[in-house]
Amino acid sequence: MTTVAFLLAPNVHLLDLAGPAQVFSTAADLGLGYELTYVADAEEVPTAQGIPLKAGTAWPELTSADLVLVPGWRAARPPGTGPLSEAALRRVRQHHAVGGPVASVCAGADALGRAGLLDGRRCTTHHDVQDELACRYPKAHVVRDVLYVEDSGIITSAGIASGIDLALHLVATRHGPGAAARIARSMVVYARRNGDAQQTSAMLRHRAHLSDVVHRAQDLIDARFTDRLPLTELAKATGCSERTLTRLFSTTTGLTPLRYQQMLRLERAEHLINDGSPVESAARAVGFEDARMLRRLRSRAALELRAG
Repeated sequence: MTTVAFLLAPNVHLLDLAGPAQVFSTAADLGLGYELTYVADAEEVPTAQGIPLKAGTAWPELTSADLVLVPGWRAARPPGTGPLSEAALRRVRQHHAVGGPVASVCAGADALGRAGLLDGRRCTTHHDVQDELACRYPKAHVVRDVLYVEDSGIITSAGIASGIDLALHLVATRHGPGAAARIARSMVVYARRNGDAQQTSAMLRHRAHLSDVVHRAQDLIDARFTDRLPLTELAKATGCSERTLTRLFSTTTGLTPLRYQQMLRLERAEHLINDGSPVESAARAVGFEDARMLRRLRSRAALELRAG
């Protein structure tokens, strides 16, 4: 069971909180083993939208597998101050020190900065406060105009609805793109979002269409992207011919079913490699017989990135 502890500051933005909470709550409904808890410096937490929230003041026992997430808030204090207590910031810092991931949405990055967790790391926040974040924490490298950034167990997002993208990314990293795709489809968040292509999930980038046939094919590929999936099997599952499925898939996504599957494999392999897995191990984990195809796909992706 993974605990997701939301640290709530006064004047918290509801969507900064509700978006990630919905993702992890849906993951729990799907049996992925998440438990959500809410902590704050005071039991009653005012929100920026006027609805008061209740939270606990005692922190749960957390392990390195658990997540601490700080949603953003509407700033009402002078620069250099923040709405969270030093005791709360110390708990955040201690959690990361034992290997636990820490995430933020929007202005929540300021709490991570006050806790000393942004120094020497890449991070992001809402575009309206990027300059202020960079000014407050000059040792941080603020990445602009992206949805989210992950660096050494610190995951920061741009704000508001991008908290959903951050949470889906974390689910995909831990459980694979198939699980994240099921949650995304349940939440109806298929549309591609602006941001660095390397920081947006393939299963979201190619879901901005209304073809139910293609969605069914993508659901199957998302869930079984490590398996060999003959076109005949995909066509049978969607109730149409191989030729029709290929045409619809290419028209709506710009990819063939095989290319889409390869993108999912590559994305998952990159997560594993970034976590320390050798290329050969990552290749086998995502369904390749050896690392040659993975190396070719990585080289192609690098060339496309430079060309684009």
